[in-house]
Amino acid sequence: MLTNIMYVTVYVTDQDRALEFYTGGLGLEKRLDFPGPDGRFLTVGVPNSPVHILLWSHAAAAGQPGGEGVPGPLILESEDLRKDFEAMHRRGVIFEEPEPVDYPFGVRVEAVDPDGNRISLRQQRKP
Repeated sequence: MLTNIMYVTVYVTDQDRALEFYTGGLGLEKRLDFPGPDGRFLTVGVPNSPVHILLWSHAAAAGQPGGEGVPGPLILESEDLRKDFEAMHRRGVIFEEPEPVDYPFGVRVEAVDPDGNRISLRQQRKP
C-alpha cells in the first residue's frame, strides 16, 4: 500500500540557483545534498512535511529515457496563501498573476522558478 509521496522531481539547469530560489524565495528548507553516481542529489521541502522536492539537473538527466522530461506543475499548500504570497513577492518570486485568485476549491496563484517550472500555490477552502 502506498502511504506517502517521497520525492517530486523538478528538472533544473543550475542546482545552486534553484536551491537559492526554493529556499531563499519560497522559504523551503534544504534537506539532502550529496554527490551520487548519477549526479548531485539535492532536495528541499516544506518544514515538517515528509515530502522532498528533488532538484535534478538537466545535465544529469541527459541520456536517460525520458530524462529531459517536460516541466510540470508542482503544487504546494499554504494555510494563509495571501500572506505567503506577499512574503514571497518581497523576496523576488515571480508570479503569473498579480495576486492570488479565489476559486470554488480555495485560493490559487502560480509562481515560476528561474528555469520556467510552474509552481502552483494553493490554500484549500475551509468548510
